[in-house]
Amino acid sequence: MWLVFGVLWLGAFTRGNATYWVGRGVRAGGGRSRFADHLERPIVRRAEGWVRRFGAPAVALGFLTVGVQTAINASAGMLRMPQRRFLPAVTVGALLWATVYTTVGFTVLDAWFGDLAWWWALAAVAVVVAIVVVSRRLERAPADSAGG
Repeated sequence: MWLVFGVLWLGAFTRGNATYWVGRGVRAGGGRSRFADHLERPIVRRAEGWVRRFGAPAVALGFLTVGVQTAINASAGMLRMPQRRFLPAVTVGALLWATVYTTVGFTVLDAWFGDLAWWWALAAVAVVVAIVVVSRRLERAPADSAGG
């Protein structure tokens, strides 16, 4: 269970940071575009100040939502939330997300498979994924060798 929790946390943490940095890149690109004047407006400055001060709880709690966390993390990047505030927030948010998905996920597996141990269910999923990956590679192999 701890391995699954760690993998889920790492995935959420990485995705949150990647989304943040995409937002930072969008903002940097916007600053060099014809929209640069709009990014210097007082309302944008106020929004940046608000995000710097109060954005960390929004980032952390955003991980408990469905479909909003990406927008929150990207907005934190676009509004230049400092890393010293974003990193602790995304760490806590990823912990919350991993906790929910690990506990609820294992509960669903237990309900679905009953007395069957959860690792057997994970092994079955791994086998199905391996079969799909291998079969796709085998389908592509003749096409790749025929073209070269």
